[in-house]
Amino acid sequence: MSETKVKRRDFVKTAIGAGAALTILKNSRSVYGTPANGHIQFGIIGVGGRGFDILNWAMKTGQEEKTPAKALAVSDVYAKRLKRAKELVEMKDNTVKCGAYLDYRELLNRNDLDAVLIATPDHWHTPMAIEAMRKGKDVYLEKPMTKTAKEAKEIYETTQETKRVLQVGSQTTSLDQWIKARKALQDGLIGKLIMSQGSFHRNSKEGEWNWTIDKNAGPDKTGDDFIDWKMWLGNAPERSFNADRFFRFRKYWDYSGGIATDLFYHIMAPLNICWGEAQFPYKVTGTGGIYVFKDEREVPDTFTLTAEYSKGHYVVLTSSMANETPIPGLIRGHEGTITLVPNGGFESTVQEITIRPQRAFKKEFEAKQGASELVWKCDPSESHMANFLRCVKTRETPRLDALTGYKTMTAIAMSVQSYREGRVLYFDEKKQKVVKDAPRA
Repeated sequence: MSETKVKRRDFVKTAIGAGAALTILKNSRSVYGTPANGHIQFGIIGVGGRGFDILNWAMKTGQEEKTPAKALAVSDVYAKRLKRAKELVEMKDNTVKCGAYLDYRELLNRNDLDAVLIATPDHWHTPMAIEAMRKGKDVYLEKPMTKTAKEAKEIYETTQETKRVLQVGSQTTSLDQWIKARKALQDGLIGKLIMSQGSFHRNSKEGEWNWTIDKNAGPDKTGDDFIDWKMWLGNAPERSFNADRFFRFRKYWDYSGGIATDLFYHIMAPLNICWGEAQFPYKVTGTGGIYVFKDEREVPDTFTLTAEYSKGHYVVLTSSMANETPIPGLIRGHEGTITLVPNGGFESTVQEITIRPQRAFKKEFEAKQGASELVWKCDPSESHMANFLRCVKTRETPRLDALTGYKTMTAIAMSVQSYREGRVLYFDEKKQKVVKDAPRA
């Protein structure tokens, strides 16, 4: 028996217990059906920091919302995280004996799961989401949707093929502020859209993504400290175990796009919703560099994305992990401006948006609106997780569906590619691919 199999066997016996891998239930839920009655039953793949929070959120939402849901299974390549997640599920719901799997495929092979939540490093999103959908499961896919535009296209096409529900997990896209902004645009309150802007700025002495490393963990360990490193690498380049890469994966190109994939998805997804119709970019650039945090990282600590759109407007996003002062989130039109997020942070809920006319159009605005500016209060909204669970039940399109996610991911992935290649890139919408030269009309 291989060393890895021995460690997996020892893990099941010592870290979780001999009964951890549950026998697949034989209630024969159709892989093309929906949970007509009772609880939505879900599993989660990836229960590190963010994944553990998502698991907690989904269980809490399943208890409180109109669509009840239960966690039945968890998967992670790190035994300690797996054990912790299993214990959380069984503590929160003593009616469940939670399945726990080092190999995610064992979770996907269960025929009693309606949905799967995926919160792994970015390079695993595509194969896991596609396999889950082809096994008849709806998917909550944590942002970023994928690493590349091509992968996002593959996921979108799989949703069309399988008719599964897929929600991309940029949770603030379910907030009312973006719907209000979309209405302001559709009502013509700022005239012709010309520019959208946003930012994500942070600062620390240690540098972003330098999360705590468990020095006792690794592929040569047993029990709770075991990490299945080969499984974690997946389709990424083969390397010897590196704790910095495992615990701080967002610093490395093999597994992440850095600032662009980690943070800019939170801006680009809401903007696509605000515009009324998600759009593919026409031309994208990504610029920046490692200016301060010269550690092992490969991704820039300061980064700017610009994207032009064929409908005649563009986006500029700025970010630095070495300076926390943001630029405000705005949508600029020829006749006015919508202030979305005054302090720049697109992950936060705002209480209101403001629509102000440009000076040249102030008299016309005041005559039509009876005020020098409009302040629209934002209403409470269904949470992103509640939206996903409801759509699993009803088969409606979720707030951040695969097509919107694909168009969002295209601009982000192109900015990373542009930065790494040092060139402007274009998107040929007819061919659905990133190209180096401007496509012909």
